[in-house]
Amino acid sequence: MNRTLLITGGAGFIGSHLILRLFERYPDYRFVNIDKLTYASDESYLDPIRSSGRYTFAKVDLVNKADVTAVFEEHKPDGIIHLAAETHVDNSISGPEVFIYSNVVGTMNLLELARRTWAAGSANRFHHVSTDEVYGSAAPGSSFREDTPYSPNSPYSASKAASDHLVRAYHTTYGLNVVVTNCSNNFGPHQHDEKLIPTIVRNALQGKDIPIYGKGENVRDWLFVKDHCAALDLVFHKGTAGETYNVGGENEWQNLALAKKILGLLDEIHPSSASYLNQIRFVQDRPGHDLRYSVNCAKIQRELGWEGSAAHFDQALRETLSWYVRKYGGSR
Repeated sequence: MNRTLLITGGAGFIGSHLILRLFERYPDYRFVNIDKLTYASDESYLDPIRSSGRYTFAKVDLVNKADVTAVFEEHKPDGIIHLAAETHVDNSISGPEVFIYSNVVGTMNLLELARRTWAAGSANRFHHVSTDEVYGSAAPGSSFREDTPYSPNSPYSASKAASDHLVRAYHTTYGLNVVVTNCSNNFGPHQHDEKLIPTIVRNALQGKDIPIYGKGENVRDWLFVKDHCAALDLVFHKGTAGETYNVGGENEWQNLALAKKILGLLDEIHPSSASYLNQIRFVQDRPGHDLRYSVNCAKIQRELGWEGSAAHFDQALRETLSWYVRKYGGSR
């Protein structure tokens, strides 16, 4: 095998999609997946490759440096794609401490191991996967660029901002070969129930209220997970060391408008006696809720030839909703 990649958080939503993509595209690679298997993880998505001989799983919490070190010493990875993180904003508001440990200390432990294991200036690459939420809320008519100043507004986004800065500092100070990607809201099959689109579908099919924060005016840029994984593949293999690349769907929707679109599609895919639209209920807004995220993807498009999700959003959304209808059984 020519290369061993360490993927952190590979049993999660994006991580599992990424491993399956890379496994198929790079038959000479070995993959080591370390994940602490939180409530949002499900390694069963990787069952198709579990017995291949090219895939290894280790249940490891990145905060435990001794366990991470043992994985490094055993498998000697020459590349890392770091996706593992606590990600649910509401959970970061009610319990921020775990976000600091997982997202900041966990990243620090990985960086230290990479620095001490790999020679400065080597081809061994550390790819840190982050979020557009580090930029705060986008002003009307503007979009986040890679040089947009950071302005995180939740404990989650603050923890990711801190880890981004650590990664860049290890490049500048120690010469570690790093790249950073900041992505917008992902959607697709396998996403955990707590996220917006799964919540809308699950509650609709179960006949429950569909909660929408505030007036539903918050705007998010939606990125299909498979398009995101294509971007991660490109940046890891072809991105310039030390650079950041924004990855977005160029596909902005107000939350209420997206909910109505999803429920209209559900009325077609899995019709009920009454329209699912009747189940929408407005709830108290989240503290510090950013009004709008908007991602400028010109850099990754120009330098690496990547394309976003807007052109095939309806098809990707139908694929996603059909998967959730099968998951939730379609019972009311």
